[in-house]
Order: sequence, then C-alpha cells, then structure tokens
Amino acid sequence: MAKFDTIVLLSGGLDSAVILAEAVSEGKKVFALSFDYCQRHRQELNFAKRLTHHYGVKHLILKIDPHTFGQSCLVTHEKVPKNRNSEEIIASGINSTYVPARNTLFLAYAIGQAELHSASEILYGPNALDKHCFPDCDAEYVQAVQGVINCAMKKTVPILKAPLIEMDKKQIVDRALELDVPIEKTLSCYDPLPSGSHCGQCDACVIREEALCQCSHMS
Repeated sequence: MAKFDTIVLLSGGLDSAVILAEAVSEGKKVFALSFDYCQRHRQELNFAKRLTHHYGVKHLILKIDPHTFGQSCLVTHEKVPKNRNSEEIIASGINSTYVPARNTLFLAYAIGQAELHSASEILYGPNALDKHCFPDCDAEYVQAVQGVINCAMKKTVPILKAPLIEMDKKQIVDRALELDVPIEKTLSCYDPLPSGSHCGQCDACVIREEALCQCSHMS
C-alpha cells in the first residue's frame, strides 16, 4: 500500500484548494479525499478533480448515502438561503445549510485512510466565519476529534489540523494568490447553475465574492 504524508479533505472549494496547495508547496505527499453524498452542489466534485489533476496528487471520491444527513437543504429540495450579506449570515447562526455530522463522518473516513496509508496528518478546511454557522468547525471540535483519534488509532496516530480556522475569507483569498492557486478551478457555491457556474446569491457565493472584491480593490 502506497504511503502518504497528508490526507486532505478536498471539497473543490477555495478553502480546501488553499490547504491542498499549501501542503503540496511544502513538499508533502498528499492524498486528497472527496465525498459524493448527492449534494445539491455536487458539481464541486468536478472542480476537485481539476485541482488534483493540476497539483498531480492522488484523489479518491467516496460515496455516502444522502439519507445519512437528515434534512439539510444541501441534500433536499428545500430552498437555499440567498441574498444575505455577511453580517446577516453570521447573525443567522446554524441554518439549513448545516449538514448534521457531515464533518464527523468525513473525518472518520479520513482517519481510516490515514491508517491505511500511514499518513501523519489530516487537514480539513473550516475558516473563522464557519464557527458561527456550523458547530463542527471550531477549535473545540478539532480537539475533541483529535481525542478520538488518539484513542482509536493503533498503527498510525495522525494529527488533525484545520490550517484556516483563524483566517477570514479575505485572508484565505490573499493566501490563494500568494500560492498561485487556480481560483477559477474552484467552486464555492451551495446552489450552482446547471452549467456548474456560481449562482452568485447563496451565502457561500456572497462570502467568496466579498473577499475577492476586497483583494481586488487593494491590489
């Protein structure tokens, strides 16, 4: 079985693309892991494939039954919240875009892959804004999962890292530009158009566009 230094949870969005680029720039041998759970925005998987091709890393897409995740609007026909600014998004707290236990399940698979490939670390991509909207995106959660890893692993005990957890979206865009990340090969949208383009109105699109505009004005 091939050995890898790092398991990266890769959604195909900007945040995980930055984490992937950073790991590759540091000379790490990376194994990228993505998930198909019939998500509304599953076009993101095509972007994940493009990113792994761009960086020349091994990529695995695992399928998960969407019924695992309850009634999130990302796996049902419920409308995705749109046309809110960043302040309204933060104030809304946990909303219908939250997919219950998704990160926990994703990380469980990542732990298994780390054991299989003797990886020393697992990277996933919550940022500073996410903790206001998703309970599995703060430092306490990371520490708790690390505790599970420490108890559960036998052969390899990887370190769980969330490199962007203290960074806002503008800082992440800045880092993407520093790393020369192909931003056009990323999709950060909850409700993309049939063409695979960003809808421009969902929370993910609004946060992304605000950050891109801020960086553009300062350049």
